[in-house]
Amino acid sequence: MHIKLSYSLDAKIEHLILPILSTDQLEQTLQGIADQTGIAAKRLQSTYKAELGEVQVLYTAERSIYLLGLGKSPKFAEILKVFRSFSNKHKGKFDKVLGLSWEHCLDQSELPRWVEAAANGLILGTYQIGRFKSDNGAVHPLAEEEANLHVVVAEKAVKACEAAAIRGKRMAYTQMSIFDLVNAPSNKKLPTDLANWALESGKKFGYEVETFDQAKIKSTGLGALLAVNRGSEHPASFIIMEHKPKGPGEFKKVGLVGKGVTFDTGGLSIKPSINMHYMKSDMGGAAAVFGTLEMAAKINLPVHLIGIVPATENSVDAKAVKPSDVIDSYSGKTIEIIDTDAEGRLILADGLNYMVKHYEPEILIDLATLTGSAVRTFGYHAAALFSNNDELAERIHNTGNKNGEKSWRLPIWDIYKDDIKSDVADIRNYSGRPTAGAIAAAKFLQFFTEDHPKWAHLDIAGVAFGDSEFSMQRSATAFGIRLLIELMESYIQE
Repeated sequence: MHIKLSYSLDAKIEHLILPILSTDQLEQTLQGIADQTGIAAKRLQSTYKAELGEVQVLYTAERSIYLLGLGKSPKFAEILKVFRSFSNKHKGKFDKVLGLSWEHCLDQSELPRWVEAAANGLILGTYQIGRFKSDNGAVHPLAEEEANLHVVVAEKAVKACEAAAIRGKRMAYTQMSIFDLVNAPSNKKLPTDLANWALESGKKFGYEVETFDQAKIKSTGLGALLAVNRGSEHPASFIIMEHKPKGPGEFKKVGLVGKGVTFDTGGLSIKPSINMHYMKSDMGGAAAVFGTLEMAAKINLPVHLIGIVPATENSVDAKAVKPSDVIDSYSGKTIEIIDTDAEGRLILADGLNYMVKHYEPEILIDLATLTGSAVRTFGYHAAALFSNNDELAERIHNTGNKNGEKSWRLPIWDIYKDDIKSDVADIRNYSGRPTAGAIAAAKFLQFFTEDHPKWAHLDIAGVAFGDSEFSMQRSATAFGIRLLIELMESYIQE
């Protein structure tokens, strides 16, 4: 989709969106619209309240006008959802040329962020989840190659809003690529498919990618990843991505590690059959890392960014790892297996330790759809956040509050180490008790960070894949990409 910014409306635009705020000036705003269109003001004023997501269609001789309510004081995530919903629900009513005029929104200080959210939402509204159907339906008008969005803002805001709109567009296309990955069934995204996705993205957007095959994984000593992979007919992959900013200067080095379990049966500690099909989403942490690397490269983010994704299935087989087994790990530490369904932390242990030893990042963050405990604690509204660094934890929390990708911090006090002590190995992968599950998992991961002073773990089990109006069943959210990009930008802006 092409986006054009201007300070005057092209007369040829036949379909126009007018975002409207539900403020004290609403009656005056509607009077002005009525005067311009020749519509009865009193009837419009008595029925339209500009509530969040409320749509009123006006028809004139020149065009169809969609009044799109933003509520009184909308936040970024709310605007994004309103525009995505509009794009999805009303796609049969407009064509491939669409106008968007912000003339009736008075808060110019927030306008670039609103424009970004709107562009992002309109494009996300074109996403079609049924790409494996024999007939995926009609193409969304804004998904056509020649689609155009004409955005009208005040003349002084054109430059800033144009940059914001382009950013929203770039983010949307990366997010939709991530939707495809997470929504895909496991037989369509083997660990090698994840590696190929990264290789193709790196080639297209200009960042470095290295992948380890099964032989290289074994020779490298990634024992925990190999242990989880033992029950699968498909080999594991270990994916390393690196974005180095173009241009001179010193850049902050950030390491990201994402859990890439392409399907999780639970192993021999097998999961119940109910909702097991959703375990195709157990690579949501990997997806967030993939998307963040791609977006960083797209915008040439001035941060030296490294992403690592250990990828495997967790399947059931005669060779599968068993409860009570003791396995090796890249760190040299041994792990007692108590529950084979606590496999994500095993592959993350290898990823985290490899990251620390080979790249020495200033900031270390891992993301994983790790525990049901996080879902039971926060539902589908926030990630569980763990960190040994107060400043980093606060920054992640505040960034998420601004863009809607929320998290809440839980403790990782040393008393929780007792939950994962082992009699026969250096550590065990599960406490064996149905309490403090997300915390015990975080303490396990911390064990493999080599006491890194600025580490954070995000358990995104409840937010990477969930219910929405855009699909009949749960589907991907691309949670984490915007959070991580804006988190890194917060350091740059200081």
